Amino acid sequence: MLPAASAHEGHDHGDEKLKELLPVARGNTPQRLADGSVFLPKTTQRQLALRTQLTNVEELPTTVELVGKVVLDPGTGGRVQAMIGGRIEAPPGGIPVLGQSVRKGEVLALVHPAVSPLEVGTQTAQAADLRANLRVAEKRLARLQELEATVARKEIDAAEAEVQSLRERIGVLGRSLKHHDELRAPVSGVVAAASLVAGQVVEAREILFEIIDPENLRVEALSYEPKLAADIAGAYGTSGPGEHVLLAFIGAGRSLREQAIPLHFRVEGGTATLALHQPLKVIAQSRSHSKGVPLPAEAVVKNAGNQEIVWVKTTAERFSPRPVRTQPLDGARVSVLSGIAAGERVVIKAAALLNQVR
Repeated sequence: MLPAASAHEGHDHGDEKLKELLPVARGNTPQRLADGSVFLPKTTQRQLALRTQLTNVEELPTTVELVGKVVLDPGTGGRVQAMIGGRIEAPPGGIPVLGQSVRKGEVLALVHPAVSPLEVGTQTAQAADLRANLRVAEKRLARLQELEATVARKEIDAAEAEVQSLRERIGVLGRSLKHHDELRAPVSGVVAAASLVAGQVVEAREILFEIIDPENLRVEALSYEPKLAADIAGAYGTSGPGEHVLLAFIGAGRSLREQAIPLHFRVEGGTATLALHQPLKVIAQSRSHSKGVPLPAEAVVKNAGNQEIVWVKTTAERFSPRPVRTQPLDGARVSVLSGIAAGERVVIKAAALLNQVR
């Protein structure tokens, strides 16, 4: 019988007993283990371009997430509406298309007034009456001028004024029958919306064009917290993963809209990805701070229970899910308020691919 052997100095076989209790990966392929962790070989980590980051607790601003949309800047944008109802006609240069640059005062379209046959007949008859009256007035003026020596000058002047008045009334009536309402650009910019073609019949006050300056856009958001307007230190707008713009707070309205206070922001940069009326998620940073761990937004994924988690690297090839509580920090990062501590290594790239391992 062999004698009992003891461990070498500095070794403890109790650690090996603990390892026996942990789930063991079978083979060298990515797999989800029994405890929910994921075994991911080094070769697969390189293929997925997986990256990690050491966490650090910092003092981060408290944020509020608002629903907003891109709106016109009233100083550099404008709308073109029809003053009268009628049929659209193209100007000599044609009707502008979406994305076309226009200058202030440029004719965008012509509106031929919608006039009923009865109105046309009435105006035509009125014009005929005026022409008949004009002929009578001209003959009377001619007779008075022949008798200038025996007729008072004031009668001749009155006859001349009557003839001039009838001529002007005939001219005005004739132009009204052929009148076209010119739709002109109120500002210089780019056509953002156009909803008309030649021959289309439009109603009065109908919005036909929207013109914007792409370098000057605004964002409007609704806040249900009245005190938020006085506590905004900065803001960001995001329309999707990796798409965010810096916003500058302008001011808040003093009347409720949909039981909320409208807040206005100016887009500071990156307007190329924004479109008029585009919905945006506005992240407003307040002046108060709280402790949290800043992480890229793509580091936070959701598990099968729709719970927010991050993946923490526990060993060289093993990753464990960690439920967390987060709040938006800006358009690209989030603040993790609870769930992880400082000094842990968290997956910040390819976390969504790691989350799909089964």
